[in-house]
Amino acid sequence: MRTSLSRIPALSLLLILTLTGASFGHDLVRVPPGNRNSTQPPIPNTSALRAKAFNTSYEEKYQKIVGVLREDKELIASIKKAAQAYRIDPIHIVGALVGEHTYNITIVNRVKSYYVKALAYSQADFKFSYKDVSVQSFIKKPEFAHCDAFTGSAELWECRDETWDKSFRGKVIDGVTYENMTFQRAFFQPFFAGQTFGLGQISPLTALEVTDLVHATSGLPKLSAEDPQAIYRDIMDPDRSVIYIAAIVKDAMDVYRAQGFDISENPGLTATLYNVGQPRRRALALRQASDASGGKKLPEENYYGWLVNDRLSELNSLLGQ
Repeated sequence: MRTSLSRIPALSLLLILTLTGASFGHDLVRVPPGNRNSTQPPIPNTSALRAKAFNTSYEEKYQKIVGVLREDKELIASIKKAAQAYRIDPIHIVGALVGEHTYNITIVNRVKSYYVKALAYSQADFKFSYKDVSVQSFIKKPEFAHCDAFTGSAELWECRDETWDKSFRGKVIDGVTYENMTFQRAFFQPFFAGQTFGLGQISPLTALEVTDLVHATSGLPKLSAEDPQAIYRDIMDPDRSVIYIAAIVKDAMDVYRAQGFDISENPGLTATLYNVGQPRRRALALRQASDASGGKKLPEENYYGWLVNDRLSELNSLLGQ
């Protein structure tokens, strides 16, 4: 049973208001297009190691994903359809795809090959767990009780993500040592091949966060941590993956708007958020910094989003824009 707001302690209510992005008395700031940084921010060493392992370069990887987008008319049509459903510019979806396949994985030659992988994952036997404790059991611990006040999947799972960081990550609790790793990595990485999968390189945790929005907008069944196979089916299927990318971008836009920032005209920023996740925490931190004397007034792109803004003219041409 969900806890009514009237029964939530004051401190928990404050947490709910901040996590949901409740913002009062702020004018909406339009974040202008383009990069705030004149040069590209540092690229993580992990990206360099990936490129080196496959004897390639960022530019080669970039050209490969751009080539696939240029040639695959069906994919572009799916991107435009998803963007229309979620009322966003399709360039935001293109930016997310270009960033992922430039700095993380390398795009396969044929997008349809992802269908085969989706089928394989949907039939595999695995679960989401950490040290043999399922995530469903773990989130029943009292430290997560305040998260149950949320009725939306995005707020609920992001609250659980933050609670892991605050209460368990890198700590020893009741004789159990919890490693200094993210909630996503601890519970939602059942395979050693990596944490994110499919065309959009979406993590299972992120898919769970936007499942309510995807269900309401696109009519896809709601996902559950109790059925990891269904999650992998959705994030591996390229048609559904594009829908989830649109939902992730839309969710980030809405969260930042709630905190007083319109980022809808800056694909580099939405690509950055697609890359780093946790939009509620980041939007709140930006709001607090902006309100502080001498604090940062606008969000900034990371290395991933910087590339998107830097190549925006070429990327828009893929959409005929």
